[in-house]
Amino acid sequence: MTRVIPEPARQIPVVHETEVLVVGSGPSGLSAAIASARAGVETSLLERYGCFGGNITQVGVEGFAWYRHPETVDSQGIGTELEARARDMGAAQPEPQSVSHALDAEGCKYVADLMTAEAGVHPLMHRLFVAPIVEGGEIKGLIVESKAGREAILAQRVVDCTGDADVAHRAGAPTHKTPKAEMMSVSVMFSMAGVDKARFIAAVKADPQTYKDWGGNGEWDIETDGKEDALFSPFLRKPFRKALEAGLLPPNLSTIAGTWGGISDQGDLTYLNLVHLNYDGTDPDELTAGEIEGRRQAMLAIEALKAFMPGCEGAKLRNFGMTLGVRDTRKIDAAYNLTEADVRGQARFDDSVGIFPEFIDGYGVLILPTTGRYFHVPYRALVPKSVEGLLVAGRPIGGDKLSHAAVRNMMCCSVSGQGAGTAAAVSLKTGRTPREVNVADVQAELVRQGARIS
Repeated sequence: MTRVIPEPARQIPVVHETEVLVVGSGPSGLSAAIASARAGVETSLLERYGCFGGNITQVGVEGFAWYRHPETVDSQGIGTELEARARDMGAAQPEPQSVSHALDAEGCKYVADLMTAEAGVHPLMHRLFVAPIVEGGEIKGLIVESKAGREAILAQRVVDCTGDADVAHRAGAPTHKTPKAEMMSVSVMFSMAGVDKARFIAAVKADPQTYKDWGGNGEWDIETDGKEDALFSPFLRKPFRKALEAGLLPPNLSTIAGTWGGISDQGDLTYLNLVHLNYDGTDPDELTAGEIEGRRQAMLAIEALKAFMPGCEGAKLRNFGMTLGVRDTRKIDAAYNLTEADVRGQARFDDSVGIFPEFIDGYGVLILPTTGRYFHVPYRALVPKSVEGLLVAGRPIGGDKLSHAAVRNMMCCSVSGQGAGTAAAVSLKTGRTPREVNVADVQAELVRQGARIS
């Protein structure tokens, strides 16, 4: 039995009040906060770390739109705006497998600062969400912890962009979590410095890998619809097989393999997505183990690349992401839950808040949007079945297992985030709850902001 201690009751100071409070600043949170502020309401953005950007800046996932090909019908709105702004500010470079840009994780910290400031978002960094303030079934704000102690932040609307539905779950909204054995893996992202670009690219061109090459060792076995198989993929497995044969890697690390995101003229090989671990991203003990084990495996992967990948002989670690990349934990039970048929079948919804290409990446399925197919993201998938005043955006929106493999992707998180932030603002301006808001009003504001909803 777990020991418990009583926590004394105390008076918590209210340090901030706002109309819309967005919790978490990844692609969904950034988009939600910017959209809400642009819609003309007071908006604050809460972040536990010292930079905005989530998976981009904190984990180092630089492949923001690596699914994009010449025939892709892509999302529009704040996500594509962020990509363009990063490119124009020198915080992105052409991505090797698509017509998109790999974002520079460090440079995008500043890009996010500028975009939120220009929109008029009030920044609240270095504060960790602890508990919701719920009265009569309606969320009224949050309790946070910081170097200043425990604080209260009051809000008329809250948008949960934590990635794990933390706010919704603790507020009592119904959620469910993928069983651990079925969860998509977590990753330790890292980058290398000192790579000889010319030799590395020459080796890649001499032995180009395709998406078909992903299959073959369990971890990367995939189902496609065939059209992806011959497309180039920046995939690395052969150096690790050679390292296994040479005894440089222990036999139990046969799953090290994956993709690289970009290589600069200075020799930085970035967004190395090679280490994949089965841990539960809502369990702090497992996260601790994952951080330590992930860094151990990453250092072994670097030694393998130095030994068996041309151009990497004199390279070294440049940096790790500051936290694990988590793909799969909780989802809300929403007013409408997306289905596999929706994301595979170009679903259309009257309450659409954006579109996303038919891009599915997860649970052993890879479908790339090379033929112009796309689906609508419905507003109802952002509305939890209980708790008033609360919306959820990003990967925890309502849906089944395979739909998650589509909506978890960062550009789709931006789509749902912009939809949620806009809806929160419009609901306030029109005096309706998020559950009762006129979706046509939300859609009109989204279109005004440059989003595509149909």
